[in-house]
Amino acid sequence: MSIIVINPNSNEAVTQGLREALAPFPKTECITLNSGPFGIENQADSDSVILPMLEVIKSRQDASAFVIACYSDPGLEAAREASPVPVFGIQETGVTTAMCRADMFGVISIGEASIPRHRRYMRRMGVLHRLAGDCALNMSVDETARGADTFARLITVGNTLIADGAESLILGCAGMAKHRAPLEAELGVPVIDPTQAAVAMALGTVFASHF
Repeated sequence: MSIIVINPNSNEAVTQGLREALAPFPKTECITLNSGPFGIENQADSDSVILPMLEVIKSRQDASAFVIACYSDPGLEAAREASPVPVFGIQETGVTTAMCRADMFGVISIGEASIPRHRRYMRRMGVLHRLAGDCALNMSVDETARGADTFARLITVGNTLIADGAESLILGCAGMAKHRAPLEAELGVPVIDPTQAAVAMALGTVFASHF
């Protein structure tokens, strides 16, 4: 069994952060889409990775499941059409997990430009009535993965969302993965790393298929 986690940007620091966040999970392999943009920060970036990512998916016939580790879930429907095994998007899975933990959830996004894209997706999911808010760090993908000030900014934005009624929070970028546990301890509400949530669901799906 092998769960292939695809970072569709070309920033290896993000992929390494995913490896560290997913270390407790068995049978996972994190890979970088080297042809992707350095960070996926707008719709054009998101759309640009779909075709090369599909080629990776088609080439990995050893996979038991795939996780697309970008909060925009780029190419999720196309990947599901192309793959004979389950494919999980981290936004879809993160939102589902957050709603299992609380009535109202909030999203911490990397930048203001991400918020309309997230809201369009959640509108299609039919869950906007459960969204307390979506607030931006106003940082790049790379800064969320490496920046010294990222955690302090996460606390500020997280508290804003809690004040707006959020009872659980989603980290709206794979680059934030390493901050999940300390942020949850600091804020006192469930904090969802969507890649961890997607890998957990992928593992459960694959295990269940054997019984």
